Amino acid sequence: MSAQAFTLSHPARYWHALADGRLQCDLCPRYCHLHEGSRGLCFVRMREGDAIVLDTYGRSSGFCVDPIEKKPLNHFLPGTPVLSFGTAGCNLACKFCQNWDISRSRDTDRLAAHAGPEDIAATAQRLGCRSVAYTYNDPVIFLEYAVDVAAACHARGLRNVAVTAGYICAEPRVEFFAAMDAANVDLKAFTEDFYHRVCGGHLQAVLETLEYLHHETSVWLEITTLLIPGYNDSDAEVEQLSGWIAGHLGADVPLHFTAFHPDWKFDQVPATPAATLRRARGIARRQGLHHVYTGNVHDVEGGSTYCAGCGECLIERDVYRLGRWRLDEQGCCLNCGRRLPGVFEAHPGDWGSRRLPVACGQ
Repeated sequence: MSAQAFTLSHPARYWHALADGRLQCDLCPRYCHLHEGSRGLCFVRMREGDAIVLDTYGRSSGFCVDPIEKKPLNHFLPGTPVLSFGTAGCNLACKFCQNWDISRSRDTDRLAAHAGPEDIAATAQRLGCRSVAYTYNDPVIFLEYAVDVAAACHARGLRNVAVTAGYICAEPRVEFFAAMDAANVDLKAFTEDFYHRVCGGHLQAVLETLEYLHHETSVWLEITTLLIPGYNDSDAEVEQLSGWIAGHLGADVPLHFTAFHPDWKFDQVPATPAATLRRARGIARRQGLHHVYTGNVHDVEGGSTYCAGCGECLIERDVYRLGRWRLDEQGCCLNCGRRLPGVFEAHPGDWGSRRLPVACGQ
């Protein structure tokens, strides 16, 4: 298929007509009501005639080979390269967004990279990637494109990774995550007030996605919470968030606490001190979580993986570089034999911390 074909509107799924003539998008809990020519908050799903279309199918803001740990995923094919890409727009409106130039973009002309599903899968395979990540902006809003790319990747033996806020309705949730092998879900805070005032969404929908992923799919799940000073970093909230994960998802789901830096509408909020992340990690471990990480700071201890049985350091990480590796070929601790939850191979990858922008498609 030509690059020109990819710029055409693609039929969207998950919508229905209302009695007043508007069309309701049923992809996410925003339930946008669209008149002719209008767009949802995500900006990429719009009404054309009597249907809703996705107008960024086959169009990307760029492609890059990253370490899988950057997603972040620490228990999914450690050390391997992943081909990462996104489009534009988002179905949340987080005032602190660290990728706001992409997620809040209203200029789809910036999507200069045109690539169909087979182009992306072939490029990932050619570059030696083990997986493809749908990231930078939320892949939920380009579901039709992501699902088609995922199918092309699976046909070539590649895995698929969703980096998402998990803000999606129940029916499309099934189709979207059926195409994925791993997901990192942003649990942005643990109060409805934060989700409503700061993100323009609702907490419960995200919690439902997390429970669905853990209990009803085989998708490997990790969770990230960006700690913002004065907003979601109190001991009480970290304790509640961690306790909910332990009680509803189990002790083995990895949790990443990452550092905020001033950006977009939160450009006057101070950056997260490394001590805050370490404190949160300690709280979460006391709540019973086995694998808690710190991110966006240099912290070898907080970035490394330990055996929940004997405490042995199983995977040492210095940012995205792997060091000590103490797993056998079945992913079990060489010291005590306890299996480390996750998706592991006999040997770790050696991609390191490289970031390689690449061309893909036309």
